[in-house]
Amino acid sequence: MRHGLKIVRLVLALVGVGTMAIVFLPGAAQASKATTYYVSVGDSYSVGYQPGLGATSGYTGYVAKKTHLTLANFGCGGATTTSVIDTVGCPDNLPHTAGAVLYPKTTQAAAAEAFITAHHGHIGLITVSIGGNDVTSCAAEPNPTSCVGTAVTGIKENVATLASGLRAAAGPKVPIIGLTYPDVILGEYVYPSLPATAARISLAQLSVVAFKSLINPALTTAYAPSGGVLVDVTAATGGYTPLTSTTQLIPYGTIPVAVAKVCTLTWFCKQGNIHATTKGYTLIGKLVTARYALLRLK
Repeated sequence: MRHGLKIVRLVLALVGVGTMAIVFLPGAAQASKATTYYVSVGDSYSVGYQPGLGATSGYTGYVAKKTHLTLANFGCGGATTTSVIDTVGCPDNLPHTAGAVLYPKTTQAAAAEAFITAHHGHIGLITVSIGGNDVTSCAAEPNPTSCVGTAVTGIKENVATLASGLRAAAGPKVPIIGLTYPDVILGEYVYPSLPATAARISLAQLSVVAFKSLINPALTTAYAPSGGVLVDVTAATGGYTPLTSTTQLIPYGTIPVAVAKVCTLTWFCKQGNIHATTKGYTLIGKLVTARYALLRLK
């Protein structure tokens, strides 16, 4: 009788392996049926990348701790709205990513959807950080605004597809929260040197238009049909503050408030790196947990 029971268990285990991504979560095999997961999808922001440190707890670690949810992080450094849907595996897996899930034989979107389906009824939250890498190269183009405008078409279509798949897997009640990004290009005011050139200041000014009028509205539109909401990280990190409003920040002197916030919350002003500092990721985490709390009240 015991031998037969072992065979049944083996068959069930093999069936499960054939339908799910490979999950590396502490104690996952012994996880209680009551475990509720927080699924993170996206790019290097979703795994908390920082220069010189690699993956950190980032905002996802903060959110998981505050919501008491178990993190399952599918994030991949360098991901775009196209690669998250079409690229098999993650070419830039970051070691030590909290709650990391590997998916060497499928795409990030498919792996996340399979995980959500397999844990139906036990998914508490889904967040998505994607779209930034779709427009990063536009900063070097002769007409950055036109470049962003072209990229936004693909962002809107791909994110709508991604959100639709996540919603179908999760069901109607699971909160899906999309995120925007700090407007790091504002850091062009001070990086790589002072005083800033007219060209760098112009690029920083154009970036405000790109986020406020193109990128973030497109993301809002893309998530809406699937009942997803957007947390405007750009606004929360001062991206829309008039550039005529100034403050003092060592070692830069008098600079726009919006630039000072980018310098504090990201690595751009010091290193030209687009990623958030620990303070920046913590702020993003607070924004997500606050929105999550509101969504749970509905």
